[in-house]
Formats: sequence, structure tokens, C-alpha cells
Amino acid sequence: MSKKKKRSSSQKKNEITRGIFTILEKDPKKSFNYKEIASRLNIENANDRNDLIKRLVQLKEKRRIVEESPGKYKAIVSTRTYHTGTVDLTSRGNAYIIVEGLDDDVFIPANKINKAFHKDTVEVYIYPRRKGKKLEGEVTKIIERYKTAFVGIVDIQKTFAFVRISDFRMYTDFFVGKDNINNAEDGDKVIVEFNEWPDKTDSPFGTITQVLGKPGEHNTEIHSILAEYGLPYEFPVEVEQFANQLDTEIKIEEIAKRRDMRDTLTFTIDPKDAKDFDDALSFVVLENGNYEIGVHIADVSHYLTPDTVMDDEAYERATSVYLVDRVVPMLPEVLSNNACSLRPHEEKYTFSAIFEIDKKAHVINQWFGRTVINSNERFSYEEAQHIIENEVNVIPEDISIRGEAYETSDEVVEATLKLDELAKIMRSRRMGEGAISFDKVEVRFNLTPAGEPESVYFKESKDANKLIEEFMLLANRKVAEFIGKQKPKKTFVYRIHDEPNEEKLMALNGIVARFGHKLDFRDKKTISASLNQLLEDVKGKGEQNMVDTLAIRTMSKAIYTTDNIGHYGLAFDYYTHFTSPIRRYPDVMVHRLLQHYLDNGDSVKEEVYEEKCKHSSDMESLAANAERDSIKYMQIKFMEDHQDREFVGVISGVTEWGIYVEIVENKCEGMVRISDIKGDYYTFDEKQYAIVGNKTNQVYQLGDEVIVMVKNTDLVKRHLDFTLIGAVE
Repeated sequence: MSKKKKRSSSQKKNEITRGIFTILEKDPKKSFNYKEIASRLNIENANDRNDLIKRLVQLKEKRRIVEESPGKYKAIVSTRTYHTGTVDLTSRGNAYIIVEGLDDDVFIPANKINKAFHKDTVEVYIYPRRKGKKLEGEVTKIIERYKTAFVGIVDIQKTFAFVRISDFRMYTDFFVGKDNINNAEDGDKVIVEFNEWPDKTDSPFGTITQVLGKPGEHNTEIHSILAEYGLPYEFPVEVEQFANQLDTEIKIEEIAKRRDMRDTLTFTIDPKDAKDFDDALSFVVLENGNYEIGVHIADVSHYLTPDTVMDDEAYERATSVYLVDRVVPMLPEVLSNNACSLRPHEEKYTFSAIFEIDKKAHVINQWFGRTVINSNERFSYEEAQHIIENEVNVIPEDISIRGEAYETSDEVVEATLKLDELAKIMRSRRMGEGAISFDKVEVRFNLTPAGEPESVYFKESKDANKLIEEFMLLANRKVAEFIGKQKPKKTFVYRIHDEPNEEKLMALNGIVARFGHKLDFRDKKTISASLNQLLEDVKGKGEQNMVDTLAIRTMSKAIYTTDNIGHYGLAFDYYTHFTSPIRRYPDVMVHRLLQHYLDNGDSVKEEVYEEKCKHSSDMESLAANAERDSIKYMQIKFMEDHQDREFVGVISGVTEWGIYVEIVENKCEGMVRISDIKGDYYTFDEKQYAIVGNKTNQVYQLGDEVIVMVKNTDLVKRHLDFTLIGAVE
């Protein structure tokens, strides 16, 4: 009994000590008497108050606190080191704080997160580092909430409700008072707005701001994906009204200010289901045997003027979002699909990069400026590919976007074939200079009118796609060079891509070595060449998508910035985004800056554009995540109807809790939990990227082919579980 009493007394003493320091350090400039401290600690009985007074005196004598005046105590200003960083919460409830300038992330145990949410900006105190141990600390202050609106499912009680947040990284639910439920029904998927998290409450308080619908319903889940990333799916009324009042007529006086190219052979090549055509190519054979090739881009900046509600909205969105069943555009339809879309046989304002190119695909001369065009033809990639492969001017009915066989002109065929020839020379030269070719398989779905997935297909990049890609790359590079090489230096928006992370490259090398591949680390060029060889060697093999994915993960992320360091992946010293202003706000900024400098304007403020670049990069990242989540959702929906089939898959990931398997025929990825594998007890072998059976020594390793069946599909959590049947013999 005496031991138990001693432990209890010690525990009480520690609690009082922690409480004293919490109060004094929270407001270090203020002094407190014992009554104020007791009140804040909810100490009410005489014995506990006496213990508090005794402890205050002891801490003062040990010089851990200071008695500023009789009976009034104050914290000693700490010499502890605090840092500002970003919270990266894990599914297990603990977190890492990413602090710029520190080599390692700071580990935060769950009980030291102190009400921080994922991606919040926080102040963190780092404990003195113990030898051989990782950095560890605690969150001491929340500086800025990353977001305040969350998606979850509401659980309604008699006088209040709780919202369970869908994000697996959220460790708490939200308490919603009766007056803040806003007509939500029990079980609805909703958006809840964070209000506050009072001291001594288990949950933050929130208000339901929107009901998304019933969990599992198609529109509910798609709108949930957008809401989770703070992406809108409608334009505000005032933006639509502004757009609808624009004068989109082509004016004679405006044409007079532009280079008139309406009589030049011009055509577009886009996906067959495209609605906005933001780029076109023109082609002329010059008398000297060279070619004049124009890259014509929709002149969005003619209509989208600064300091208007429409420009503000476009900037906030920063990019169009391409979900599996819809596009959430950056611009209202009156611009994206009409005024700015380079539809055939319509006069359109464009911003153009026009090149004189010789037979070896070298640029001899270049010109940048505003133009007006009239596109002769609109082709899909499939139609252009048919022309390239067959050198004919008749497009058969089965691939024609017109619904019937179509005959184009010999002039268009000649231009397409010559453009393809020049594009192949440019691509070969680019690869020789160290560019990396990522032709990762993209999953697409054939959908019913109701949005249900009928089948899966893979988007393949053929010569027609690469033709357009090369001329867009040329325009982007040459515009960036034109401004980037000017003296004195002018502020501009660049698209940069840093060199790959060496540690990640070494890890990739270790994985691909199992498949008989090897990277060459001698220099920058050999790394690029061996990466390209690796990507070529795995084409058509079971491990292709896994290797493609891992190779991409070794790369730094491409971002927008005013500080040009070149583009590693493309092997360009100068690169920007000029060619897609309908769907990317940075391209709008590039058009405006290019025209400003063509008009001999002074350099603009770098810090203003750097902030805009950061916002654009952040929004691009959010859009990419939303797009991935929508694909994952549709894959799970597709697999719901295939629960009685066995599939061959490749192990695409290995963790201590299970293996991830990607089905070969449709690229759907799901998890096999270790606890569900029958016949043995499996443990995780980190070095082998494998799980190993304790009794049988059966090994399931990254890249192995296995047979699986669907065990469970969860559209709400976007999670797919497999049952492991066994290894492929």
C-alpha cells in the first residue's frame, strides 16, 4: 500500500509542476500569484492549494521560476530553441514536422501534437538530441491553419452532432452544436467548418456549411474529393455574370494591331473528346527551302484582364482540374469552350511563337507576338496518327470524330508528315542532351451516360502526341530563353525542375537490380541515359508501372518560380509554360509579361510574381492529388462488379502491415493485409522489400506476380482490399 501511495503522491507533484510551467510559459511576460494559478488548474481543495504553494517555493529556490514580487511568480525566459515548420500527420496519429534548413524531420508523438492538423504551420520545440536517436519534439503553438473546412460523415444525436472526418490523418471528430447542424441528416456526407478548439474539450467545435449527399453516391463522392482539397465545382454568380457580359466579337480594329495569319494553313490536334482547343500549328514552306512553323496559343489575356472578379477567380483556381468524369475549368465556359477555343473555320485571337526552321530542325529565326488565325482543320490524335502511319488524306469512319469517313487536303497531309519528321529530330536531339522520357501508362475509363465505369483503357502516347509535345516544348523553351537571356535581368515566370535526389536514386537502383537493371552514377548525363534505358527495358513487362512510378518518385517536383535553375527532366536551361493559358494561370502570367517586355516595359517586382508562382505550384499539386483520388475512386467502383474473378497482379508496395498489389490488366491497386494471409505468419523484411513466412519461408517480394481476388471495396474511404490466392507459378 505504501508504494502505491508514494507513486500517487509523486504523480500529483508532477502534474502540479507541469501545470505551473504550462501557465507561466504560455504568458512569460506576466506574473501570477498562487490563486490565479490554482484557478487555471481547477485546484479547489485546501490540500492541493498547499501543495501548489509548496511547489512554487521549491521551484523558486531551484531557480526554475522567479518570484518577481512577493507571492507573484514568473517564468524564466527559456533559451530553448523553437522552429517553424509544417505538420505531416501519419495514419497512426503521430506526426513529423518539416522544418526548412533541418536535414531531418522532427518526430512528434501523438500526445505532443497539441491540436495541430495536417499541413498546419506550427512552432515546434525540439528536444536535445540523444546519440543515435531521431529528432523529437512537441508542437508549442499553431501559427496558421492550413485549412479550416473538412469533409466527413455526420452522426446526429438529440441536441448535438459529431462529424467523423474522412481524411485518415485526422485524429479527432468535430463537435457540432444543435444550431450549427444546418438541416443535415444522420449519415450525410458534409463539409464542416472549424470554429475553435477550447481548452479542456476533447473535440474541436465546428459548423456544418454544406451537405454533399449520401455516402457512396457518385456525385457525392466526386464533390467530396473536390471539397477535401478546397477545390470549387461551380463559379460564383458574379464571375459567370461578368464572363457572360464580355464582348467576344472579333473586331477589325483589333485585327489591325495583330499579325494577320488567317490565310496561313493552320490546324489543331487534340484528344477526341476535347472541348477547349488552346493550341494550333501553322505550316508554310519558304522559298529558301526552310519552314515557317507557327505555334498559336489562345490569347486568353486579351479577355482576362487584371483586377476583375474573373481574373481573381482564375488566379485562385490557378488550374483546371481533370477528374475522371468531368473537368472543373479555370475559366468560365464562355471563354474556355467558346471565345478562346481555337475551333476550325472561326477567326480567333492568338499569341504566337513563329519559327523559321531548317531541314535539320534548327531554329534559324523566331518571332513572338499577337496574331489572328482561322484554323482550317480540327484533328484528333487518332486521326493525325492515321495520317502519319498511312500517308493518306482519307480518315476512315471508325476513327473519324465526324461520325463518317473524311477526306482532308494533300496540303494538310504534307504538313503533318513534315511536322512529324521535324518533331522526331528534335526529340532525338533532346534525348541525346540528357532529357528523360517518362511515358507512364495513364488509366482512363469508358463511362456510361450515368458516369458508371464500363471498361478500363490506357492512354498511349504515339507519334501524333509527340509531334504536338515537341512543338509545345519548343515554344515554351524559346519564350523562356528570349526573356531569360535579356540584360539587365527581367522578372519572369519559369517552370523549373531540380536534379533528382541521390538517396532516392540509390534506393531505386537497389530495387531494379533485382530485375537485372542498373543505373550509371558517373555524371548527370549517364544518370539520365541509364534512367532512359531502364524505362525502355521495362516496357511491356510486369514491373513496368512499378518501375515507372518509383523512377518518377526519385525526381524533384517541377514548380513555378522567378528563380531559373533550368529543367532537369527536359534538359533545358530555360523553360516556361506558354502554351495552355485556358487551363493554367502561369501561362496567362507568361503572356502578360511577354507582351509587357515586347512593349519595352521595365522589369516587374520579383516578390509579387514569386508569391503568385508559389500559389500556382500549390494549386497544381492539389489538383493532381484530386485527379489521382478520382481515378482511385473509379477503379474501386469498377472493381465492385468484379468480386468473383481472379486477377494477376504485381506487388507494387510492401509494408509491415501488408502488400500492395496492382492488377496487370487494369492497373487497379489494392491491399492484402498480412493478417489475412492464411497458412503462415508473415513478417516484414525491409531490406528485401518483402514479407516472409515464418514456417514455410514463402517470400512475397516487390515486383513478384501474384493472384488475387477482391475482398472488399469501400467507395467512401476509397480503399480496395484483396485476398491473396497465391504466387503465379
